[in-house]
Amino acid sequence: SAVGELGRLAVELLRRGAAPRACEAAARKLNIGAEAVQHGVEGLTYLLTESSKLMISEIDFQDSIHVLGFSDELNKLLFQLYLDNRKEIRRILSELAPKLPSYHSLEWRLDVQLASRSLRQQIEPTVTIKLHLNQNEDQSARVLQTDPSTLLHLIRQLEQALGEMKTNHCRRIVRNMK
Repeated sequence: SAVGELGRLAVELLRRGAAPRACEAAARKLNIGAEAVQHGVEGLTYLLTESSKLMISEIDFQDSIHVLGFSDELNKLLFQLYLDNRKEIRRILSELAPKLPSYHSLEWRLDVQLASRSLRQQIEPTVTIKLHLNQNEDQSARVLQTDPSTLLHLIRQLEQALGEMKTNHCRRIVRNMK
């Protein structure tokens, strides 16, 4: 019953945020300290959110909590709690994730100023970029203007970041984030 109560509080913590009164009520009901209940709920919330993010299997879940030294019966109760709440936790986490704009299209133009009234021979190139973005099915556009050397530096940095994403270390991190 204590695991069920703590599990209910953990899911409520994800839904509505911290609920100190609920933790105090559970502490009175279970005859333990409110701080211990609070730490237990936070730990259980972390376990459930990380397990739900990764959609881990029963074997991986059991391996994860085996190091905690709980009994087999408690491990089974925790796994059942995870299975019962996995979809709801994933839904809550997807609502909490920031909605970032995504790329739609790009237009660019190269302008070169060859002369002006004060300087007859000058070459001053500028690159104008119009970036079209989608965000929540709304389209927006951002206009950026830069000189070619800054644009080349930006391209090199982005290529370096893409190269870094191909390393085994980054692949492992990205795989665990999904």
